Amino acid sequence: MKKTLTTFLISLSLGAVAQNKVKENLVQYVNPIIGTQRMGHTYPGATVPFGMVQLSPETDTASYELNGKYNPDVYKYCAGYQYDDKTIVGFSHTHFSGTGHSDLGDFLIMPTVGTLKLNPGTADKPGSGYRSAFSHQNEVSQANYYKVKLDESNITAEMTTTTRVGFHQYTFPKSDKSHIILDLMAGIYNYPDKPVWTYIKVINDSLIVGYRQTNGWARTRTLYFAMAFSKPFKEHGFRKYEKRQVYGGFWGKFNQTKNFPEIAGKQIRAYFDFDTQEGEKVKIKFALSPVSMDGALNNMKAEAPGWDFEKVKNDGQQQWEKELSKITIEGSKETKLNFYTSMYHTMINPTIYMDVDGQYKGLDQNVHKADGFVNYTTFSLWDTYRALHPLFNIIQPTRNADMVKSMMAHFDQSPEHMLPVWSNSANENWCMSGYHSVAVIADAVVKGNAPFDANKALEACVTTARKRDYEGIGEYIDRSYIPDERSGVSVSSTLEYAYDDWAIAQMAKKLGKNDIYEEFIKRSQNYKNVYDAKIGFMRPRKADGTFRGEFDPLSTHNAGFIEGNSWNYTLFAPQDPKGLIELMGGEKRFLPYLDSLFTMHLADKYFAETEDITRDGIIGNYVHGNEPSHHVAYLYNWTSKPWKTQERVRMILPLMYKPTPDGLGGNDDTGQMSAWYIFTSLGFYPVAPGSDQFSIGSPAVNGAVINLENGKQFNITVKNQSAKNVYVQKIELNGKPLNGLSIANADIMNGGNITFYMSSKHK
Repeated sequence: MKKTLTTFLISLSLGAVAQNKVKENLVQYVNPIIGTQRMGHTYPGATVPFGMVQLSPETDTASYELNGKYNPDVYKYCAGYQYDDKTIVGFSHTHFSGTGHSDLGDFLIMPTVGTLKLNPGTADKPGSGYRSAFSHQNEVSQANYYKVKLDESNITAEMTTTTRVGFHQYTFPKSDKSHIILDLMAGIYNYPDKPVWTYIKVINDSLIVGYRQTNGWARTRTLYFAMAFSKPFKEHGFRKYEKRQVYGGFWGKFNQTKNFPEIAGKQIRAYFDFDTQEGEKVKIKFALSPVSMDGALNNMKAEAPGWDFEKVKNDGQQQWEKELSKITIEGSKETKLNFYTSMYHTMINPTIYMDVDGQYKGLDQNVHKADGFVNYTTFSLWDTYRALHPLFNIIQPTRNADMVKSMMAHFDQSPEHMLPVWSNSANENWCMSGYHSVAVIADAVVKGNAPFDANKALEACVTTARKRDYEGIGEYIDRSYIPDERSGVSVSSTLEYAYDDWAIAQMAKKLGKNDIYEEFIKRSQNYKNVYDAKIGFMRPRKADGTFRGEFDPLSTHNAGFIEGNSWNYTLFAPQDPKGLIELMGGEKRFLPYLDSLFTMHLADKYFAETEDITRDGIIGNYVHGNEPSHHVAYLYNWTSKPWKTQERVRMILPLMYKPTPDGLGGNDDTGQMSAWYIFTSLGFYPVAPGSDQFSIGSPAVNGAVINLENGKQFNITVKNQSAKNVYVQKIELNGKPLNGLSIANADIMNGGNITFYMSSKHK
């Protein structure tokens, strides 16, 4: 694998000098291939930081539906690409990064030569369609650049992006039968009825525009495009694949299949024919807009006015260099590969969702204009409130504030009058439990990163938390827990609501709203109401107050929890570790319980009902590959043995993060897994977002500098660092001993120095 990884590294000449040293090029340590198979679900293609376009290869066309039922194989293609596949079907412009559910995969493009084939073919017979075999030996993946040789046609495909434009460059052989195929039927988590309507208009022999509306995870999603070619096509055509409509008007007067200026329907593929010379490059600019075809054209004119592929590539890589440079570290090459690829993953999502003029489609399906902020989408909040947004409050405070403003716009436009739960592309997807946007907003307010109307934001949080008809909130308010009869995930939702309530309380306290503080700090203790002291686990509780009878705390199937078992979720009260330890019987029981989580063995039967948890993401029974346990290793800090936190986190890091295609021990979940890695490598972690405190761990880097947006620096020095020296003997903050096991957000944002003294023996 070392040879393959080396081919993915970039060598740019920055020529920058800082402190009498040549500034290291950090983009060379980004490897988008990391995590592209098994549970990783990332994609290897091109994008700029937080870009609207994610231009990447698709390696298969698995359907969401098989014989009228869900097809489990589709889960592997959440990001469209599987490293173990041998063929590529094309290159599409939108992708989620590391999600456990999916959508997108819009506007697939594939270059071919020879006989025109408009079906994708099959993986075992790639020549039966437009797909092509490929080899990783002929594949290059970098930040904002992807390159691969398509073996069937001997075409070299290259791609790069701006924020809103995908830029393709295809090097053809000599042929009078060269084709560019545009498949508007293709998609991720696809099925025949997913495309609701498609429209294409040919403006001239090198420019087309159109749109596609889909009904998938986002049930009402419309995306517009403009597609420009660097040379005129000699002819073009369309093919429709849907069943004949009962009524189709009088369009039969025309032959719409060849050289016709427009087409509309549900399932359409288009092709564009060229004559090419040996080594000739045909380039495509493909711009997106959430608003209109004119919006897509304007985005193209603003961001990619010319045809200089290398300039667009280099400009995008310079954007990545700027973002990656917000944290510089000292460490081994492998550490830097893991660290900067993690940094890269944290800056893919959320994604910008507006045109260059600020217009965007809102949740109410009307067109709005972002006034004084950048509008974002792709909020996987069940995952990202835990570490990604706290990381943004340090290294991306302006962007994070804009993300909060985007959430507030969502609230204003929401027919349900709620903040986002899991939102994308002007749609609420309602995925996962809790209402964790409140934790993101509270974290920003408590940490002083609130250039927005904080009181209005608090009102939106409270309104969401009092939404009685949403997933058991009414019964949660009335009973102080969600009954087992009401929800299949009653326990985890009770626990997550209690955490969100605590976050609202912290925000209210900061804003001097004592009545709201009292209401929600009381609600935050509701986690105790689903704890069964007789067995020592969180457990589903019925409406009559009794606990469910038959119960296995190791099971994840129909056990009252979402994406986890009771053994892990019993530890989910990050807002109140001391209270949780007391509830569980004090240290005498809590420490052995916590120890056992990392050392016990799970039988194979506990994996039979899960598709998103495999042994790759588990240590003992500790599920690092799913987010509810991400704070767990830090809970030792609230016991008499905090050194065990240091031991555990240094164990987790190399087991769950490797610079290989299967290097992530779970879904990256739009950056949460990677944000955990970044914080933990630096030596501290936000156990309870909504607090201004970070819990101390054990730094894995040799040193680091956080370059803050306010112009200050927070320097991390690690003395006696080694793989064996995982225990912290002492810590100095700005030259003085650090008392306690936490540092404040202000300690970081004010700049300064923290020094860790490491040893192979714990105190």
